[in-house]
Amino acid sequence: MTGGTVTVQTRAQRELVDITASVAELVAGLPAPSGLLCLFNPHTTAGLTVNEGADPAVARDMIKALEHLVPLHLHYHHLEGNSPAHLMASMAGSSLTIFFTGHRLLLGTWQAIFFCEFDGPRTRTVEWKVIFDPPESIIPAPNGGRDGG
Repeated sequence: MTGGTVTVQTRAQRELVDITASVAELVAGLPAPSGLLCLFNPHTTAGLTVNEGADPAVARDMIKALEHLVPLHLHYHHLEGNSPAHLMASMAGSSLTIFFTGHRLLLGTWQAIFFCEFDGPRTRTVEWKVIFDPPESIIPAPNGGRDGG
């Protein structure tokens, strides 16, 4: 399989949901060990980002800062009343590209993948597609991975 959908259930109007485990699980089951993973969020009031996942305070601080930067009660013209969510989603972005090798995501020690909900709670989706490295670009370990001893 080279693509699919990850479902995300959000619980609050604004929250960052760590989806790293779900994404890592799909990468672990791919037919080739390395390449690029493309994630796309098809929602206009939500986003995707990579940031620190070790301390949950970081996600809360990000939401707090976005609420400070985007006026929540400005006289917006959009009749649905969720213009702040649209602005926050544009600031977060709608897609990510992440390298993987050995069926593992190449994230930094503290990095996590977050689905950014700005107009919840809702059931959301993230679309994914992979671009595999060509087999000839994968350099085998010396001696076929044996230590030669």
